[in-house]
Amino acid sequence: MKAGNLQIRPDGRLRHFLSTEGLTRELLTEILDSAESFAGVTEQSVKKVPLLRGKTIVNLFFEASTRTRTTFELAAKRLSADVLNINVNASATTKGETLLDTLRNLQAMHIDMFVVRHADSGTAHFIARHVQPHVSVINAGDGRHAHPTQAMLDMFTIRREKGADFGRLTVAIVGDMAHSRVARSQIHALNLLNTGDVRIVAPRTLIPAHVESLGVRVFHDLREGLRDADVVIMLRLQRERMLGALLPSEHEYYRLYGLTEEKLSIAKPDVTVMHPGPINRGVEMDSQVADGPQSVILQQVTYGIAVRMAVMSMAMQQNTTQEANAQT
Repeated sequence: MKAGNLQIRPDGRLRHFLSTEGLTRELLTEILDSAESFAGVTEQSVKKVPLLRGKTIVNLFFEASTRTRTTFELAAKRLSADVLNINVNASATTKGETLLDTLRNLQAMHIDMFVVRHADSGTAHFIARHVQPHVSVINAGDGRHAHPTQAMLDMFTIRREKGADFGRLTVAIVGDMAHSRVARSQIHALNLLNTGDVRIVAPRTLIPAHVESLGVRVFHDLREGLRDADVVIMLRLQRERMLGALLPSEHEYYRLYGLTEEKLSIAKPDVTVMHPGPINRGVEMDSQVADGPQSVILQQVTYGIAVRMAVMSMAMQQNTTQEANAQT
């Protein structure tokens, strides 16, 4: 079954959020619009709304990620849901229990949503195919495949900084495209939103074959790739996912592809600099850029809560509506 069919209910609403690929521009725009309303909630003194009161959400993380897990937990709690964080390394899966066994046992506790992070590509899709009809699944990152909520918080950041007209923007994504699940999700989202010019900038060893088929222009020279860019998204160098000697050294990578103020001057004067985090300072960019006036890296973290609130509430909206109708 295609990801898009799996993610979307028959009425066109979101059921799961597994990938930006296969969704519609209308759904992506709805996520951004919904996140806009939730951004106001996060700025209030009482940061809670009752949309998911009585619901139980499980953060099922097979791979460590403090920032992503924390923002999902905060998002769920601000929607008034009950949250359970599963430490998979200490769970029965390390004692021979299969993933499906774990899933079935958790579902027996009447779980409403799973937020899944796993080192293997496709795990979130696998879980989505085996959950009960009322359960939603959110992909919090799987292997080298996808990280859709990160991509959507990046789109939300761009829209807040540059406005809703993506068609006039040039966006340069710089770094380790070959191992980045974030970049793939970003590219699909940018193209769905009709971005004017989407560029990939990286050494040849860190660009997958046939990447142009995704609808991007490829550059191997950083300065050329940055020329007149409105937005620059730096990718983290994925050391833990690399196989073999793909780079001479981190120092050489920084010399050629590290973002400095001098290199950034080639982009538009009002360029926006982004990074999904965590930053390897002195590898992907220097501190003057990371902490400089063009950087919105900390804003991305803040916006991540609102975007994840939007995705969770949209995915569970139909179930909540059906239950309310059944009670009336």
